[in-house]
Amino acid sequence: MTLWNAVLPFYPQPRHAAGFSVPLLIVILVFLALAASFLLILPGIRGHSRWFWLVRVLLSLFIGAEIVAVHFSGEWFVGRVWTNTSYKAFSVARVQAHVGLHVGLVGINITLTGTPVQQLNETIDYNEQFTWRLDEDYTKEYVDALEKGLPDPVLYLAEKFTPSSPCGLYHQYHLAGHYAAATLWVAFCFWILSNVLLSMPAPLYGGLALLTTGAFTLFAVFAFASVSSVPLCRFRLGSSTLMPHYGAAFWVTLATGILCLLLGGAVVILHYAGPNALRIFLDQSVRDCSGQEKRRSPLVLNNPLHKQFGAPNLSITTNL
Repeated sequence: MTLWNAVLPFYPQPRHAAGFSVPLLIVILVFLALAASFLLILPGIRGHSRWFWLVRVLLSLFIGAEIVAVHFSGEWFVGRVWTNTSYKAFSVARVQAHVGLHVGLVGINITLTGTPVQQLNETIDYNEQFTWRLDEDYTKEYVDALEKGLPDPVLYLAEKFTPSSPCGLYHQYHLAGHYAAATLWVAFCFWILSNVLLSMPAPLYGGLALLTTGAFTLFAVFAFASVSSVPLCRFRLGSSTLMPHYGAAFWVTLATGILCLLLGGAVVILHYAGPNALRIFLDQSVRDCSGQEKRRSPLVLNNPLHKQFGAPNLSITTNL
């Protein structure tokens, strides 16, 4: 074993690609822990209500997890292309690589992976993130990337999203992501409210809260999709053109909003068309428990003649 573990601290170190998004990983682990906790207590639920609660809880956890997770996902607007492009500024060296663009609600993520990874005596495997949160400066991050000397494809795509770029992508995606994130947090609050109301004898209000959850989720999708009406700058990368498109986070959020509308609409319709059926469906566990209590209760016989032949109430009065 050598000093500093064979690392020279005063020299530039080899670059490593960024890993999985930590906030997204935390959200997934939290909701998976909740689902696992429910599955542990599921065998304690008797009767057919066990499957009812399984579908109800897992479906609700999926909706909540999706609404929170897409905030930290960069798969709203994605593009990937293989190209033969220049590698560094003021150099004629060219590399063959896969270039990826991932646009999220709070910034963009640019990947550059060489094919093969080892080219020009370097490891070409970059994963750079540029954010535009309210408390972070995108321009400063771009200037820092210039000072680091990142490869040309990364700087080229990052420059397209700067505030001073003639493309105007920064203002479009910044505002769209800001409003989409805000409406999704409102949808998450109504999702919590819908779970509380559906657990109480107020199914109508629970269905309305679920409808509102779906409405705000779709508002987020429409807010982000509003930037698609603006002509997009062409991303020329060497011999190829990168053509972005809507990613998995966009389509999953759209499907979740539609699912919330269908579930909330079904609850509201059943409330007016068949309130007894809705009450039985939502209170299935209560009904099963009450049936078991009735089966276990002792048999009590009441004799209507009991009061007739009961002990007389005698009172003795003495007059002096």
